[in-house]
Amino acid sequence: MSQSINELARQFLEHLEIEKGRSLKTIENYDRYLKRFFGFSKVGGPKDIDEETVRKYRLYLNRDGLDKKTQNYYLIALRMFLKYLLRRHIPSLSPEEIDLAKIPERDLELISEDELKRLIDAPSGKNLKTLRDHAILELLFSTGLRVSELCSLNRDSIDSKHDEFSIRGKGGKVRLVFISDKAREALKDYLDKREDVEEAMFIRIGDNSKTGKNLSSRLTSRSVERIVAYFAKAAGIGKKVTPHTIRHSFATDLLRNGADLRSVQMMLGHSNISTTQVYTHVTDKELRNIHKKFHSRNR
Repeated sequence: MSQSINELARQFLEHLEIEKGRSLKTIENYDRYLKRFFGFSKVGGPKDIDEETVRKYRLYLNRDGLDKKTQNYYLIALRMFLKYLLRRHIPSLSPEEIDLAKIPERDLELISEDELKRLIDAPSGKNLKTLRDHAILELLFSTGLRVSELCSLNRDSIDSKHDEFSIRGKGGKVRLVFISDKAREALKDYLDKREDVEEAMFIRIGDNSKTGKNLSSRLTSRSVERIVAYFAKAAGIGKKVTPHTIRHSFATDLLRNGADLRSVQMMLGHSNISTTQVYTHVTDKELRNIHKKFHSRNR
């Protein structure tokens, strides 16, 4: 007796979790993407998935107002499912028949070196909250951490005697990141001021000092985003600034100072170097200066 499409989808998701080691969040997303396809197409089995069904599905996604990048998430999930069926020799549409939508080159949210310096220096003072915020900004630029990775840090994640530590990033992959002298000093100032016993590196700091309960739970990604936005405004930066903007600055700073793309890829934790290559467009303008300096007809 042939298996239902829903049963095969369940087995596919278990395959991603157990054999591919994908995170539960990724499994959750793939489940949602596939359910949307099944709900639209009403396919009864793998053999019912054909080019015409996929064509109509793509029109449906596009006319639903999803941007091209989001549409591709749905198509990638479907293509991965079809690859799984192919490996199991279950007849269905070839995954090669699904092309992803072309998307425009990614525009990076960048700030200048001067703006970056003003942002990092914006928290001024010696109270615990200011020391925490300064440490957050220094650490983001020093390491290129994703905001979720920063929030996951515990007090024992970083040894003050070393200039490197490990972080578990997307897909459960562990990578080595490095901490600058300024970031280590900012962290030390912040942690030396702490009098609590909570394990989280970055915690909420309340205003009710009379009760003595200044410290509460671990900071969330949204809280860090608000902190960065607040100090960007305080530093007189008119454009939108997020923790990811600082991650962009980390990558472009390395490339502009001579780091190779492969090394930057490893430090950012990108699975594919094509993701890192977006930063080369930012540093291309440096080529103008090289041409002007070294080309013989410029002399």
